[in-house]
Amino acid sequence: MSTATATDPVIRVRDLTRTYRPAGKKKDAYTAVDGISFDVHRGEVYGLLGTNGAGKTSSLEVIEGLAAATDGSVAIFGHDPQTDRDLVRPDLGIMLQNGGLPKELTVAETMRMWAGTCSAPRPTAEVLAEVDLTHRLTTRVGSLSGGEQRRLDLACALLNDPRVIFLDEPTTGLDPESRARTWELLAGLKARGVTMVLTTHYLEEAERLADRIAIMHAGRIAVEGSLDDLVAAEGAEITATLPGNGVKSLPEFPEFPGALVSRDGNRLHIQTTRLQEDTHRLLDWAAGRGIAFDHFTARPASLERVFHRIAGADAQTD
Repeated sequence: MSTATATDPVIRVRDLTRTYRPAGKKKDAYTAVDGISFDVHRGEVYGLLGTNGAGKTSSLEVIEGLAAATDGSVAIFGHDPQTDRDLVRPDLGIMLQNGGLPKELTVAETMRMWAGTCSAPRPTAEVLAEVDLTHRLTTRVGSLSGGEQRRLDLACALLNDPRVIFLDEPTTGLDPESRARTWELLAGLKARGVTMVLTTHYLEEAERLADRIAIMHAGRIAVEGSLDDLVAAEGAEITATLPGNGVKSLPEFPEFPGALVSRDGNRLHIQTTRLQEDTHRLLDWAAGRGIAFDHFTARPASLERVFHRIAGADAQTD
């Protein structure tokens, strides 16, 4: 029996570690997930971001119950998703990064096959209409476009009317219109109280859907919080390139209380939490001295900047 209460997190992850050890070798172990912890509450969308190789998919496989943790614990509705799989699985919808559906089956056949794995499946026609695949019923999976295959993967994840959905790169390969429709569909599920864990390389997708975001790097969670929290901690950025002999020849350079100011020759860089005030301060100072900047930018803080700061020079690509 579950000991979870209505106020408990739907998903609870504590000190989760996953280490890969080559067969027959005690050395050369690789820790893909290094002691991460987080909670996800009912109706919340939790965005799990990170560079390729950061440990996102390795984490999801354990949380979904598809692999065992090396250390730590995971609970969904108070149950271990691997050892209590029979209790947890009926409430889960899982959209893997690569669905791996049989390419010889048609869309209709695939949905009938998948419905056979669900204890109480929704009408397949209803689900296919939600993902806009009704017109492809007789098309073989192998003949679908990449975006259509992702929509079919999503349809399979939604077929059992899950209370918790794991979405691993759900809109990869979708055109902008299909991506926007998928976002609307997921927003509707959230409004119904469905809990979601989302991994994505589209930062706009995380900004649009996630209530809280964790950014993983080298197997650990580097930062976690709401979009507003993460962006506020990063600060805005002002850069300016001065003409002539640069800053050293210009008197009375203004102060920017609380800002981080650096100078490299003629180039100024100001990191600030008061973008509008400090932008006006710098422009007013320059105008009062008849100075025209060779280059000037004032950029608000963004999730992209947070992500790239964390990824740094170690960012990996496929």
